[in-house]
This record gives sequence, structure tokens and C-alpha cells, in this order.
Amino acid sequence: MEPRWRPVSYPLSPSFIFLLVATSYTWLIPVASPQRIPTDPQAAPEYAHSIRLDGDIILGGLFPVHARGDRGTPCGELKKEKGIHRLEAMMFAIDLINKDPELLPNITLGARILDTCSRDTYALEQSLTFVQALIERDGSDVRCANGDPPIFTKPDKIVGVIGAAASSVSIMVANILRLFKIPQISYASTAPELSDNTRYDFFSRVVPPDSYQAQAMMDIVTAMEWNYVSTLASEGNYGESGVEAFIQISRETGGVCIAQSLKIPREPRPGEFDKIIRRLLETSNARAIIMFANEDDIRRVLDAAKRNNQTGHFLWVGSDSWGSKISPVIGQERVAEGAITILPKRASVDAFDRYFRSRSLSNNRRNVWFAEFWEENFNCKLGMHGKRPGSLKKCTGLEKVGRDSSYEQEGKVQFVMDAVYAMAHALHHMHRELCYGYPGLCPRMANNIDGKELLNHIRAVNFNGSAGTPVVFNENGDAPGRYDIFQYQITNRSTTEYRVIGSWTNKLHLKVEAMRWRMGDPTFPASVCSLPCRTGERKKVVKGVPCCWHCERCEGYHFQASEFTCELCPYEKRPDANRTGCTPIPIIKLEWHSPWAIVPVFIAMLGIIATSFVIVTFVRYNDTPIVRASGREMSYVLLTGIFLCYAITFLMIATPDVGVCSLRRIFLGLGMCFSYAALLTKTNRIHRIFEQGKKSVTAPRFISPASQLVITFSLISVQLLGVFVWFAVDPPHTVVDYGEQRTQDPTAARGVLKCDISDLSLICSLGYSILLMVTCTVYAIKTRGVPETFNEAKPIGFTMYTTCIIWLAFIPIFFGTSQSAERMYIQTTTLTISLSLSASVSLGMLYMPKVYIILFHPEQNVPKRKRSFKAIVTAATMSGKLTQKGGDRPNGEVKTELCESMETNSDFIN
Repeated sequence: MEPRWRPVSYPLSPSFIFLLVATSYTWLIPVASPQRIPTDPQAAPEYAHSIRLDGDIILGGLFPVHARGDRGTPCGELKKEKGIHRLEAMMFAIDLINKDPELLPNITLGARILDTCSRDTYALEQSLTFVQALIERDGSDVRCANGDPPIFTKPDKIVGVIGAAASSVSIMVANILRLFKIPQISYASTAPELSDNTRYDFFSRVVPPDSYQAQAMMDIVTAMEWNYVSTLASEGNYGESGVEAFIQISRETGGVCIAQSLKIPREPRPGEFDKIIRRLLETSNARAIIMFANEDDIRRVLDAAKRNNQTGHFLWVGSDSWGSKISPVIGQERVAEGAITILPKRASVDAFDRYFRSRSLSNNRRNVWFAEFWEENFNCKLGMHGKRPGSLKKCTGLEKVGRDSSYEQEGKVQFVMDAVYAMAHALHHMHRELCYGYPGLCPRMANNIDGKELLNHIRAVNFNGSAGTPVVFNENGDAPGRYDIFQYQITNRSTTEYRVIGSWTNKLHLKVEAMRWRMGDPTFPASVCSLPCRTGERKKVVKGVPCCWHCERCEGYHFQASEFTCELCPYEKRPDANRTGCTPIPIIKLEWHSPWAIVPVFIAMLGIIATSFVIVTFVRYNDTPIVRASGREMSYVLLTGIFLCYAITFLMIATPDVGVCSLRRIFLGLGMCFSYAALLTKTNRIHRIFEQGKKSVTAPRFISPASQLVITFSLISVQLLGVFVWFAVDPPHTVVDYGEQRTQDPTAARGVLKCDISDLSLICSLGYSILLMVTCTVYAIKTRGVPETFNEAKPIGFTMYTTCIIWLAFIPIFFGTSQSAERMYIQTTTLTISLSLSASVSLGMLYMPKVYIILFHPEQNVPKRKRSFKAIVTAATMSGKLTQKGGDRPNGEVKTELCESMETNSDFIN
């Protein structure tokens, strides 16, 4: 019958009861006290799982002495460094503490060290040994065969545990130890989950959590300007929580996107790692791989990358599980070249090196796994009970560590010793508080060490560790984050090394100049989803992936306002050459040297010279018959208008300002108004004279020169009145028209400086003059029957016909080019030339013949005899009657006859 067990004073939670059931009560079987471990290696049990060191206070130890077994076997091959080095470090630290007269004087530390076999479930079974002493056995109904009550060996009472290594193991064990209030200090578990003080309140660690490590790795990625990475984690708390912390930081800080987040199964199937490499290649731009994986998985990932010919493609960023270890990169140095790894800041403990090199089979019998290490380390066999049956070489026992085998101190040795010393310092402070002045353990500590009180002392320790760095804990039991940054480099001599390229202590310090990549290339490789956009391009982010984007050029009049937006420049501006801002659009005007200005200016200058010549001639011969017959007063008004029509060309081309714009408004229509008002008055006078002559012999009213001037200036005053009203309603000013030459290509855009005269205002300004011109043309048509030598009716008629043709041509040209980029040039040139041509027609047809007679035929410039108005009327009547005879007589005879009879009275009419 199995004995029944009775708890002493610790209530068991349902989770613990379930745990007891899950382990099938295998640990409840009474065992003999392991008072003495066999000293002969050959007599040692083949599968020993614990080391026991006697002492006043017993510490537990959990170390991965063996790897995880395959195919259901709990334990696999021996781990020389991670297992033997570390547990020897714990025993070495205990030896030093027991020899130290200042630390725990008169108190001896002991140990119970177990092998976790790198498996959390197996470690859980082993760690239940630590709580046996806290459960009282009830053997009242148990009897031996002879009837005597059973004798139970009292198990060691564990006051604190050093370990474990793997985070998954520490999590599993911490759930048990917290139920019995046993403090635990880990030397290698870095999972962020263990920082939760509500769930793992009795857990502490001398290594920083992965949340610090993840932050350090994020800082490295940021410093390398990588924004598109993939993550790779070994299944379990360490890998998954590390990657989760990295992803969480990337979300909080932004700027780094996770392309893929892959997980390596605990029991990977054949081809699993090749599949992982192929999946990573699906996002080939994410070259940087953030790895939170165990040593074995790292080695197999590198091997798969090598098999798939991806040497040099991936940029590995490894966590402290890679660190500066040689084993993951042996045989695959090229594929690992350039890998950046991180490791908690540490230093080699020289005293441990001397201690471990001095270990032998004869002086290290307390380590039940040392014989197995000896065989593994020296590749030999210890007698018939050796664990390497295939080896032909036998161990002599005289081999020496470091002389007959390679030796390099394992990276966590320092932290193992710091964890032991942290527990010792806490016990020392507790002893000084509870047993002050008492040599050895006082009853308060000997009978029962309160785990909660010990935990408080652990969290309060502050001392310099084995490497000289301070050992402290925060409120969650975490050590501060201090890391060294390594890069795996291949030198020119093909030698490999992990070179320190920086450090991290809450902030990254990176020696960029010390970094080397494939074949010594110092330039940074890229791991980005999309290349940076060029200046003038905006990022169009791919939905859901903020680090991936398409670059779109800011087109037209848009400029790059920010990394992600293009904005329209203000109307008076255009994008600069880089499209990163806006510059003012150049302002242009019609220049004097432009071909569009040279032609009208040349015509206007000729016209002004000709007009001036006519005026001078008329003034010089002011009293001659021809000048008097032309109507001197009206001729000077008409010549003034012609002169203004030519002069307006210069105002239209001059640089616009308020003064120029004012003069344009005044004189643009005034020249034509002067001309056509005078011509209208003349044609109206001729028409009234001959119409009146048909009815009576009385002269019509208002045909004297003074009356004609009054009529003419009355017509001109209407134009001036309209201009003054225009001034009052809309004062003249300049504008810059950016729409006139706003081409699709912003570089060709120009702003046109011009007077604020719209096309409608222009038509209104010229409209009155055009009305006068049309009315004058009507009268010219009505007086077309008047003899050509009698007066200027017919030359005026031809002048008006030609002028109408000119302006009929002007209208479609002017308004048909309103959408042209050359609008300013075409319209200005068309308007000025039309004005000049109108003036030239009037000048040429009305005055050039008279000037010709005055200058070259003075004999014709003589006075004629005057005739009465009655004779003139008779001549007009005869003109009407003789019109019918023109078809029966030779051409021109009637005209000549009439002209001769009327010529002498022309002076009177004029």
C-alpha cells in the first residue's frame, strides 16, 4: 500500500492538484536518502539526475545538462558548455562563498542540482523534488512487512532555486515554486512574460528580459535604416515572447514593418527549414531576419539557407541565444557572414577558468555528470561502463582540460555566479536582521526561512558581481539591460570572429565604421519594402503595410507638400525644379524688341511722320484754295484723330502701370472718335446740302465751319463722357493675368502684366467709334452720287468701305485667338495694326492727293469763281437727270461736262 501524504501548512491550489495528477504521482514514491554519491565513475548510475552538496542552507539548481531527447526519450546528448560549465559555476560560487569569512560566516551553503534535459515538462517533474520537504507524510496506516511503522528519509529543505536556463522551463517551475513561496533566480531566462510580478512574484533574474533585448534589436534595425523585416522564433516562451515584444515595439514606435512572422515547431518535420527559407523568400525585400531561436534551430536555419543558395541574401539579427557562440556557424560561415547578434554585457571570470581547468576525474567526484563530460570532451571511453561504446580510445584520467581539448568559458558562467551570490547576499542580510550577533543559524532561520522575507532581501541586494558590474533588481525582479552588440565577420585572411561593434544600455551605441558585410563591403545593405521616393514624388502607401508604397510624381502645378501628399501651388506660383516647393511664375509683358511690337511700331512711326508732314503742309498752305476747300477746321480735327490712332500703338506696347492704363482708356477710342466724328460730320453736311437742294434753294442750317466743329466735338464728348464714367466705376489699375499663359507644362507658364481692361470693356470703348464709323459709311453710301470733284464724298466713301473691311477682319482675329498662348501678342499687334491701317486709309485717300497737288501741281491750287447756292442746286438737279444719259454717251462725257459746270462752285459748298 502506498503511503498517504498530508500537507503541512500550504494550501494547494487547483492548478497544483492538477499538476500532481498530471505527473502520475511518480515523485511521491519514498526514496532512500542520497547520503553519498558513488565516487567511482564506473560505479555511478548510468542515468543520474542530481547533485547533492551538504550544507546548513540548501539551494536548488536547474541546469540543461543534457539536450532534449528524441522519440520520447527525455534526455539526449550532453551539453558541455551550457550544462557542465554552468553547474560547475554554481558549485564554484558556493565554494567561494563558504570560504568567504565576510559572507554568511559560520554558515555553509549546500546544493541540490537537477538536470532539466532542456525540456519543460521533464524539468517540472524534477523540480518537484524541491518542495518535498514542505509536505508532511502521513504513514499512520502504513506498516512494514514485520509490522513496524515505515521510516521516511527527511528530504532536503530548499530555500531558493538557481535557474532555470530556458524561459519555458523557468515559467513552468515558477508556477510550482510560488505556491510554496520559494524564491527563484534565473541566470539565462529572458522571456518578457516573466516580468509579470502578479504571476511570477517569486521569480527574479540576473539577466535583462527580452523586452530590453527586443528594444536593442529594434534600435539596431532603425540605425541600419531597415524598415521591412521578418521575424523567426522557436516555438516556446523564449522565442514567441521575444518576437512578440519586438513586434509590439515596432507598432508603438512605427517605422518598421513586419513582412512575415514565422515560427519553428518544437518537433520540426523533415524539410521544415527549407520550407521556412522559401517562405522568407516570398518577401525577398525583407532581407533582415530577426531571430529569437535556440541554438539548434539557428544552426538548422543557416544550413537550410545554404542549401537553397541564399548565401549573402539574408541579414541575420540574432538574440542572445545566438550571441557569440561558435556552434551555430560551424561549417556555414559564409551564410552567417555579417550576422548581428546581441548578448548581455558580460566578462570572463578568470578564477573560474583556473578552477575548471584544474578539474579532473579524481578531484571532481561530486559532479555525477563529469565522467560523461570527460568522455565527450576528450573523445574517449571510460571502461566498460562508458557512455561512448563506439570509441576505440580509452580515457587515461590524466587528460587536462584546456591542454588536451579546446576550452572557452561559456557565456552565462558570470550570470550563474551572480545568481548564487545574489541569493547568498540576501541570506546574509536576512541572517544579520534575524540572527544579529548569533554565530551560525539561529532558531528563527534554522527551523523555517520565510520565502517572502527572503524575496524582499533578494530584491534589495546591490553588489558588484563576478565581472565587476552591479547586480541589482527592479520591482519586477529584472536586471538592468546591458548588452554588447557583435557582428560575425570574415577577415581578408578567411578567419572568422565575432567582433564587438557596439553596446546598448538604454541607448544604442553603434560603431558603424567597424561593421563589415559580405567580402568586406562596408556599405549598408538594404532591407526595405520600397526604395525612397525621389524629390517631387509622394508615397502612396500600400493598404495595411505602411512601409510599402508606390512613388507617384506630383504632376502639373502640384508640389510635394509632405512625404505622402502633393498640393496645388497658389495660382500665381508654379512648382520649382525639384517640386518640393513653389516659386513665383515669371511675369512678362510685350517688349519693345519683340517682333510682335517692332512691326506695329514701325507702321505707327511711318504714319506719325506722314501725318505730321500733312499737318505741316496744311499749316504752311493754310490759305490756299485746296486747303480751304478741304475744310480747314475739320481737316485738322481729322488729322488729329489720325495722329492719335498712330500714337496709341506706343501706349499699347508700353509697360503697364496706372498712368499708362489711364492713357490707354482715354486714347484707345478717342483717336477713332476724332476721325469718324469729323468724317461723319462732313458726310452728313454733304448729304443735307444735296437733300435740301432738291427741295428748296435755301441752304440747310449748321453747315458753317463753326457749326461743324460744335457738332464734331459734341460727338467726341460722348466718348469722353463714357471714359470718365468708366474711370469712376472702375479706376484703372494693372493686373497680372496668370491664366492667359497657364500651359500644361508649368515651366512654360507665364504671368502677363497688363491693364485691367477686359474684352467687353475694350469693345465698349471702341464700340462708340465703330458706331460712328458705320453711320459715316451709311452717309457715304447715300452721297455716292455726288460728283467726285465737287467734294470729298467719294473719297470718304472709299475710306469707310476699306475701314469696314479692316475692322471686319479684326474682329475674328482678335476674338478667335482668345485661347491662344500668344493671345497677348496677337491681340495687341492686331489692334494696333488695325488702328494704324484705318488711319493710313483715311490719310492716304483723303489727304495724300491734296498734298500731291499742293506740292507738285501748284497751278491747280488756284481760286475758282464762286457761284450762288441756286446754281449749286441746279447743278445737283442736272446731275440727277444726266445720270440716265450716261449709258448713251461715251464713257465719262457726262461726268466731265458736269464737273466742269460744278467745279467753280465747290468753294462755296465747302
